[in-house]
Amino acid sequence: MSKQEVILCEGLANSLTHAIEKCPHDKLFILTDEHTHRLCRPHLDGIPALEGAEEIVIGAEDVHKNLETLAAVWQALSEKGASRHSLLINLGGGMVTDLGGFAASTFKRGIAYINVPTTLLAMVDASVGGKTGINFNGLKNEIGVFAPAACVLLETEFLRSLDAHNFFSGYAEMLKHGLISTPKHLAELLAFDTEKTDYALLKSMVGRSVQVKEHIVEEDPLEHGIRKALNLGHTVGHAFESLALAESRPVLHGYAVAWGLVCELYLSYIKTGFPKDKMRQTIQFVKENYGSFAFNCKQYDQLYELMKHDKKNTAGVINFTLLKEVGDICLNQTADKETIFEMFDFYRECMGV
Repeated sequence: MSKQEVILCEGLANSLTHAIEKCPHDKLFILTDEHTHRLCRPHLDGIPALEGAEEIVIGAEDVHKNLETLAAVWQALSEKGASRHSLLINLGGGMVTDLGGFAASTFKRGIAYINVPTTLLAMVDASVGGKTGINFNGLKNEIGVFAPAACVLLETEFLRSLDAHNFFSGYAEMLKHGLISTPKHLAELLAFDTEKTDYALLKSMVGRSVQVKEHIVEEDPLEHGIRKALNLGHTVGHAFESLALAESRPVLHGYAVAWGLVCELYLSYIKTGFPKDKMRQTIQFVKENYGSFAFNCKQYDQLYELMKHDKKNTAGVINFTLLKEVGDICLNQTADKETIFEMFDFYRECMGV
């Protein structure tokens, strides 16, 4: 799998022009959703390299990350004359980069694409690392392929217009990167003033966070080993997300991951000896900034079944990424049903559900 170039922009127009020049193409397409078309697309106005680009606009939010929207993008590419030498620019959050990347990597067996993530979540997670896909059959990212973008352009100026919910959604993935890297990185993240955002500091923290992910992806592009470290918080988090979707009370991905971290740090504490003080410190941060996800003991079985569908599992055995210490990663950990239910009890007790 080819390595993608990730650039922390000093100026979006120049960076995007250079990225387009590196991808010879016969036709250019820009994919946005209804939100990013209105809020972010104007930032690209007046860039000569985008002259004549065809626009494709899809519905916003995760509910549109499905087969119907994917087919609509394929249809638009086909009707607007895309060939296998065309280039697609995905301008948006993780939903746009995931779905757009999948559409590009499958249209005519694959066309080149560039990601321009506009949310914190997309910058530090979704747009980097080559995972693409859609939700299917009520399950998150059930269908997809590994297909890296030619280039990912991180323009942190987009973050100034981000609402608090979407900021914290992305910040949960940064927190995860802190937990799997160094105590210093984690301490910086837990101490960051989220009330009065220092955007210069945030930009450098985004850069560090992406480096953590890039380093792991480079070592293990297809998730056979160490890349599973990036799934910390996700085995439970995806189950929370799927349950919320099934009950028509959807939650943002990062919030589900933050709540998943609470559960999986507890598992790390009881199974691999993760320090109790660091578990409590991280849980306190989650509690203060993310609230809690409400569920009762009658839903434990449903959550357990959803976890059994996780893509990391083998032969129906639920697989976790756990920690012995910050940066000391334990892959392919398992837990029996009783322990998982105990974990749900702990979550509800400490989060006040």
